[in-house]
Amino acid sequence: MNQYAQMIRLLKTPEVMKRLNHLYGQRDGMLVQQTARYTRMLKRHEEVFAVGGNVLLISAPGRTEIGGNHTDHNRGKVLAAAINLDTLAAVSKREDLRVRIHSEGYEPLEMDLRDLGMVAEEAGTTKALVRGVANRLQEEGFRIGGFDAVVSSTVRAGSGLSSSAAFEVLVCAMFDALFNGWRMDATKRAQYAQYAENVYFGKPSGLMDQMASSTGGLTFIDFKNDEPHIEAIGYDFAAKGYALVVVNTGGSHDDLTPHYAAIPEEMRAVAACFGEPCLRRVRPEQMLGGIPMIREKLGHAKADRAILRAAHYFAENQRVSDMVDALRKDDLQAFLRHVIESGTSSAMYLQNIYAASDAQEMALALMLADTKLHGKGAWRVHGGGFAGTTLNFVPLKELDAFVKELESVFGRHSCQVLDIRPEGAAVIDLSHM
Repeated sequence: MNQYAQMIRLLKTPEVMKRLNHLYGQRDGMLVQQTARYTRMLKRHEEVFAVGGNVLLISAPGRTEIGGNHTDHNRGKVLAAAINLDTLAAVSKREDLRVRIHSEGYEPLEMDLRDLGMVAEEAGTTKALVRGVANRLQEEGFRIGGFDAVVSSTVRAGSGLSSSAAFEVLVCAMFDALFNGWRMDATKRAQYAQYAENVYFGKPSGLMDQMASSTGGLTFIDFKNDEPHIEAIGYDFAAKGYALVVVNTGGSHDDLTPHYAAIPEEMRAVAACFGEPCLRRVRPEQMLGGIPMIREKLGHAKADRAILRAAHYFAENQRVSDMVDALRKDDLQAFLRHVIESGTSSAMYLQNIYAASDAQEMALALMLADTKLHGKGAWRVHGGGFAGTTLNFVPLKELDAFVKELESVFGRHSCQVLDIRPEGAAVIDLSHM
């Protein structure tokens, strides 16, 4: 029996099945589905690379943002959760600095890590993320090396569940597991991943996505200081009769980077009017009392939307604290009200429901959710906004009807019922099972 056949056999042992249930939940068919997926990954690694050494299975989850829409980049507060969709790699280390990645649905990637400097032509590509992570890890004293990986992701690109953060965290985890004895702190791992996205890939982002993926569970994160305050929030929505449902409206994220970038830029422009680098260092009453000054400094046309977005920031930051407090008190109805308020604020003040007047899929999805869930659940824009997904808290007794109606509009499989994953980046080393 070769090593691959032995690993595939071990996937069906009680120890591994328990591990998979922990990572992916216990919905009907989930264990069978993931066992088949892991088997496929090992077979694919054998087909492509056929190495003689150990092959690790490494997973990094996607994330759902529950509260704190566009607050993290101004040192705000968020409530986020890792989910049971992930980016998964079967990976083995090499003795050189060559990296080979075969991702399902993409062209194979090959690169060399002897030069870790930024490559202008790689901006916006997977190579930029790998090179950026490797550079940051080496600067921080971690070992790097080459590897051969096959990759599969159930976090679909454009789904609003942060496929990019899941991949970045996965890359950090691969370097950590293969070359550093799995000793990287979850917060540092998230920060290294964000660095690669911001600096090498060229996309401005806060730290929430990477933190949620790296840390796992339902998590309150306060970014006030350089080292974020992280607090696990133990709450089981399913036990309370609710499902988390993300609706993919089909809107494209192409060419939306300027819209995303404008939000933190405008918020910081308001903060700069008070001599501060970010809104967290400005008091809400300062901003409200200083509106005439802000309009004069920034110009009316530029200032007005920036003021509205700043107003959203202050209210949303407080709302996250209110959400966490409601969950601690097991006041689910108050929590659901805060979720709806978050969505309303995003629509009215943050203005990230749509980017163009002729593309309003998300606004339509929110209207339908309001119609179906009013007085029973909650709904709001999910993630960056402008296109993509909505987040809904749906009573379990209404779940089938909700999914049926929304999918009749946005297409089959547009609704994704999520479970919160209790663990962030994870390694399954079958050689130790």
